[in-house]
Amino acid sequence: METIDSISLTILFGAVLVLAGIMSSLVALRFGAPLLLVFLLVGMLAGESGLGGIKFDDVQLAYTVGSVALGLILFDGGLRTKLATFRNVLGPAGLLATVGVLITAGLTAPAAVWVLGLNWTEALLVGAVMASTDAAAVFFLLHAKGLRLRPRVSATLEVESGINDPFAIFLTIVLVEILLSGHKAWTDIASFLVQEAVVGAVFGWLGGLAMVQVLNRLELPQGMHGPFVATGALVTFGLAEALHGSGFLAVYIAGLLVGNRETRAHGAIVTFLDASTWLAQIAMFVLLGLLAWPERLPQRLLPALAVALALMLIARPAAVMVCLAPFRFSLREKLFVSWVGLRGAVSVFLAAIPMLVGLPGAHYYFDVAFVVVMLSLLIQGWSIGEAARFLRIGLPRMDVNARRTELDLPGTLKHELVGYPVVADSPFLRRGITPSWAKLTLVVRDDRVQTPEEASTVRVGDHVYFLAPPDRVQALDRFFAERPPQASAEADLVEDFFVPGETTLGALAEIYGLEISPEDAQTPLADFFALYFIKHAPRPNDAIPLGPVKLVAHTVTNDRVVMVGLQLADPEPVPRTKIEKALVLARRIARRLRARLRRAKS
Repeated sequence: METIDSISLTILFGAVLVLAGIMSSLVALRFGAPLLLVFLLVGMLAGESGLGGIKFDDVQLAYTVGSVALGLILFDGGLRTKLATFRNVLGPAGLLATVGVLITAGLTAPAAVWVLGLNWTEALLVGAVMASTDAAAVFFLLHAKGLRLRPRVSATLEVESGINDPFAIFLTIVLVEILLSGHKAWTDIASFLVQEAVVGAVFGWLGGLAMVQVLNRLELPQGMHGPFVATGALVTFGLAEALHGSGFLAVYIAGLLVGNRETRAHGAIVTFLDASTWLAQIAMFVLLGLLAWPERLPQRLLPALAVALALMLIARPAAVMVCLAPFRFSLREKLFVSWVGLRGAVSVFLAAIPMLVGLPGAHYYFDVAFVVVMLSLLIQGWSIGEAARFLRIGLPRMDVNARRTELDLPGTLKHELVGYPVVADSPFLRRGITPSWAKLTLVVRDDRVQTPEEASTVRVGDHVYFLAPPDRVQALDRFFAERPPQASAEADLVEDFFVPGETTLGALAEIYGLEISPEDAQTPLADFFALYFIKHAPRPNDAIPLGPVKLVAHTVTNDRVVMVGLQLADPEPVPRTKIEKALVLARRIARRLRARLRRAKS
C-alpha cells in the first residue's frame, strides 16, 4: 500500500506542478514575462532547497522528457513554416544556424576561459551550449508586447531557430566526446556531421511523406489525426536517432513536409499540437528547474554574468553581422536580430548532456548555463518589445476576436467549412466584402438552415458558413470580429488576400486601419490604379504602396483591374532634408492634379 500511496502522491505533485505552470503562464501573458523563466522558477521553488522540498536528480528522465518536448516543438515549428518562406530565407537563416553557431561558440569561449578558469575545449563546450536561440520565447514575447515583426526578419528568426538546434546539439556532443576521450580526429568529426545531417534529412522526408499518405488515404477515427501526427513525429525522431542521425533535424523536416501538403483535419492537428507542445514545454522546464540547485547559483552569478554579457554584446552581434553581410538586411534589422538571440530551452537541455554522461565538473556547466539563460531572459526578454519599437522593426498588432467554427470535409482536401456568427459591428455586415476564394454556402437563421439565395441578405444574429482553403481561413476572422481592428495590417492576414477591383478605398481603410483622404474614400480600387498609373494602363503585378500594405494588380481585363491582392509593404523611406520633403510634396500635388484633369476629361 505504501508503494501505491507514493505513486499517487507523485502523480498529485506532478499534476500540481503542471497546473502551477499553466496558471503562472496567465500572469506571464499579462506582464509580458518570458514563460521559460516562469516555468524554471516553478521547478526551482518546488525543488529540494525550495518551498516544495522535492528531491530530484534523475538527469536521464529530464533528458528524455526534454528530447520529447524539443522534438514536438521543432515538428510544430516546421508544420507552421511555409515552404516559400523557408526557401526565401534559407540563405541567411542557414548561415546563422551553422556558421553563426560556430562564431557564437568561438567568441563566447574566451570569456569562459577568463572568468571561469576553464581550458579551451571546456570553454568551447560552454559556448556551444549557449549558441542556440530560442524562437518560442522570442515570438511569445513579441505577441505579448503587441508586435509583429517585418516578414523578412520574422522568417529569418523562425527558420534559424528551427534549424540551428540540430547543429548546436551536434557541436555539444562532439566536444563532450573530445573531453571524455581526449582526442577526436577532424575527419571523424566531419563524417559524423555529414552522417547526422544526411540520415536526419532522409528520415525526416520519409517520415513526413508517410504521415501525409496515412492522413489522406486512411480513414482515421475522428479526433485521432492530431495524436497520430504527434506520435509519428516522435517515431521519426527515434528512428533517426537510432540510426545515428539528427532526430531534431528529422522532425523539423517532417513537420515542414506535413505543413506544406494538403492533408485531412489540418486545423485539428494544429490545435492538438498546440496543447501537446505546451504541456511538453511545461514538463521539460519544470524538470530542468528541479535539477537546478538554488544554493549553488549565487556562486556562479558574477562569472555567468560576464559570459552572458560577452554572448549578448559581442558573440551574437558578430555572428549576425558576418552571416547577414552577403544579404540585403539593413543595419537596424541586423541589430534587432542580434539582440533577440535569446538563450532558452535548448541551452538548459544541452547543459544536461555533460551530467548525463558523467563528465567531470558537469554540474558547473549546468549551473552556468542556467544562470546565463535566466539573465538572457531577464535582460533581453523584457526589452525585446522596446528594441523592436526603437529600431522600427515591429509593426503594431491587434488580435482579431472572432468566434470561428471549422468543419473538416472528408471528401476534399481543397476546402473546409468555416462558420461565424454575424455581429452588428462586423465589417462583413457593413461592407459585404468577402475574398474571392471564400464561398458563402449556408446561412443558419432561427434554427433553420438556408441557402444564400433563400436567406437573401445576411442579418445580425445569423450564422454564416463559407467554403475556404484550410490555409486561408484565418484571413476571414478579420471580417467577423466584433470591432474592426484599427491597426496596421498583419503579414499572415494579408499575403494571400484578394478583393474585387470595385471595392472602395474607404472599405479597405475601415478594415485595415489605413489613412486615406476623405475625397478618396468612395474611389474604387480599379479607378485608383487607373489614376495612379498615368503613362500606361495598369498591368498585372503593378503595385501601389498604401501605408503598411501594398496593393497589387492581380487580374487585369481590358486595361481595368478586376482583382487586387494585398501584400505587407516595407515602410517607405522617410524624407529627412528640406529638399527631399519638397520633392515628395511636389510629386503628391502633381499626382492629384493629373487625377483631377483625367476626371474632368472623362
